Amino acid sequence: MFDRRRFLKTSSAAAVVGGSIAANPIHATQSISTGSNMNSSSSIAFPRFISTWRFGKAVNDAALKTVTEGGSMLDAIEKGIWVAEADAKNASVGLGGIPAANGVVQLDACIMNGPDHNAGSVGGIEDILHPISVARKVMEDTIHVMLVGDGAREFALANGFQKTTLLTDNQKERFKKYLEKKEAERKALQKVDENNHDTIALVGVDADGNVFGGCSTSGWGYKIPGRVGDSPIIGSGLYVDNEVGGAGATGIGENVMRYCSSFKIVEEMRHGASPVQAIENVIKWITKKDPRNAEDLAINFIAINKKGEAGAAGTSKGFQYAVTDPNASGVFNAKALTDADIEEGGNNVGN
Repeated sequence: MFDRRRFLKTSSAAAVVGGSIAANPIHATQSISTGSNMNSSSSIAFPRFISTWRFGKAVNDAALKTVTEGGSMLDAIEKGIWVAEADAKNASVGLGGIPAANGVVQLDACIMNGPDHNAGSVGGIEDILHPISVARKVMEDTIHVMLVGDGAREFALANGFQKTTLLTDNQKERFKKYLEKKEAERKALQKVDENNHDTIALVGVDADGNVFGGCSTSGWGYKIPGRVGDSPIIGSGLYVDNEVGGAGATGIGENVMRYCSSFKIVEEMRHGASPVQAIENVIKWITKKDPRNAEDLAINFIAINKKGEAGAAGTSKGFQYAVTDPNASGVFNAKALTDADIEEGGNNVGN
């Protein structure tokens, strides 16, 4: 049941920062760098949501609206992610997603419920607009956690989901150009630019400290058909623990998957690290093990703990994230651990 008093629970009134963007990278000891510290006890209100990228603000806002109108936190995660999945201008989530090398859009998604530690996910699903909803259906109505490929699609259709053409005219044209170019030029076509976006990962905490999360993507642009990245893998692209908090990833999925990164970040928070420090600890741990240079890993994370403290960090400059609660909704710069640049659109080489 929706409890408006719990929804409005906050230590005291706080300054509203609206859509302002942090001017400087975040410091490890300060998860949000603005005129007012949104992680101070005087500025945290619940429910509180954090998501990846600038376009995550609209996702957060929809999630918050869902709860204010009486929806559950799982509803909020699902309906928030719908915003990104239904936006054809977003070139790597849902409608208009970048196709695989065979010209077919294949989507990945997962959802996780902190109170009962349940989860559902789908990988490589085709022709379904909202894979996040199919993932929730898997979680709530089956004994399984993950369905993939044709099985996931048939499950969705059997449960009332409508077949949808996901490949837009814009992506058809880009795919045609991709096929016409030589290998070197294809790689150039895949570069990050303003026409692309990236994985949406969304984590929320309610007034009782319950944690919920979801993730959705079309994955690596022009990938080998059937490739599944980290986004639908519980513990890699997303993980929540109701005793601690949650984390989500964006970037090159293979570099996230090998280290169960989101799970590791939550465990760092369990041992007392702040969200940003937890991310930084895990990235440094990964760089010690991985033969790649840190700037080549292209991995970025968001995290939030049960107290509502939220932050983000990654291996690349330019990664932004959104934080929203009843006091404020804004976009912020994540802490960058290298000088490598990334723009919104990393899914051309990512999740």
